[in-house]
Amino acid sequence: MLGGGRVLSPRMDRGERQLTAQNEPAYASPMSYADRITIEPGKRGGKPCIRGLRITVYDVLEYLASGMTEDEILQQFPDLEREDIRACLEFAADRERKLMSIPPE
Repeated sequence: MLGGGRVLSPRMDRGERQLTAQNEPAYASPMSYADRITIEPGKRGGKPCIRGLRITVYDVLEYLASGMTEDEILQQFPDLEREDIRACLEFAADRERKLMSIPPE
């Protein structure tokens, strides 16, 4: 399982955080993708999977990109939970954030 148990939250413009009535960030996530995304060398070629299932993060992102709704995905894959889909999005966002950009010439 990916380690750390860290909870990630997206950055807002100019570093501002929107607060709820309880003075907590409106985008706070009660879970981290590390709780749901697993990487096992012998499963699906070591690609990130959801909770040890044979469904990859890439699969879920492809379904979303093709226009499937969360409800349609959950109906097609009863082993998945709504939080799994959110974990896939959080995982992808974290990877994107970590990508190095190529400086202009």
